[in-house]
Amino acid sequence: MSSAREGGRPAARGQRSENSSGTGRPGSGRAGGGRPAGQRSSAPRSGAGRGWAGDPQAGKSKPPRRPAAPQGPQRDVHVADGVRLQKVLATAGLGSRRACEDLIAAGRVEVDGVVVRELGVRVDPEKAVIHVDGMRVQLDQSLVTIALNKPLGVVSTMHDPEGRPALTQFVATRPERLFHVGRLDADSEGLLLLTNDGELANRLSHPKYEVSKTYLVSVEGRVAGNVANKLLHGIELEDGPAKVDRYRVVDTTPQASMVEVVLHEGRHRIVRRMFEEIGHPVTRLVRTRIGSIHLGNLRPGATRVLGRTELGTLMSEVGL
Repeated sequence: MSSAREGGRPAARGQRSENSSGTGRPGSGRAGGGRPAGQRSSAPRSGAGRGWAGDPQAGKSKPPRRPAAPQGPQRDVHVADGVRLQKVLATAGLGSRRACEDLIAAGRVEVDGVVVRELGVRVDPEKAVIHVDGMRVQLDQSLVTIALNKPLGVVSTMHDPEGRPALTQFVATRPERLFHVGRLDADSEGLLLLTNDGELANRLSHPKYEVSKTYLVSVEGRVAGNVANKLLHGIELEDGPAKVDRYRVVDTTPQASMVEVVLHEGRHRIVRRMFEEIGHPVTRLVRTRIGSIHLGNLRPGATRVLGRTELGTLMSEVGL
């Protein structure tokens, strides 16, 4: 069997990661095919592809809030010397001015929490907080958020005083001063967000907002059925109890297993320490998702700028 020849690593073949297109695999670089970078193939015969255990909502995108029907007199959000709302929306990429007028007339646009239906309303694009269908519209064109597939061996810092490979090399041609949101260990791979939006970065990192992260984890040994119960109900670590929100087995062989976990904690090396505690040391760790943002088909070392819908959804998830 190939599993014996390859050290018992579970196959990535047939595995499906959570990504925006519904196809591809973490770091595969192609839709619907390939394996996570560096993953060797084997042929497990049992225990593969089990369903999720845990909170069915954990790790899923929160639906954008829809504008509520107005009740009683509304606060006036009109700014006399501002810019017409339909022009602001069109400039932000929501469509033509006529299409944006239709959005306003349909009551799908909120300005500072107030539903606007009048076409003559003007706003200050530098101060207004605008949502369309409950999704935040980023008006500041100088702000950018980038998804990076961090390769193995790269430290999560923009500049490393010890001279180790750092993140700057992947965004060296960009003019913005970017910083990373959260961290991935040098021996871990996958999705990392880089941004120059300080408020978004703070909220994504703050425990209050419980932003979920999804990981594809390869471990030593075949995971037993009671592993899900242990991880979901909590494991005592040296710095306190820790648990996952969701868990599923992707693939197993007698020598190794591949599982997917969702959790919102961000303690140092928490996934590795949890599996170490239950007797399954981690051999490979790939983060495939942060909130609603998927790694998708990004190759290791590749980046992409988040699109308007992606960014708006992410901002709404953290109350922006």
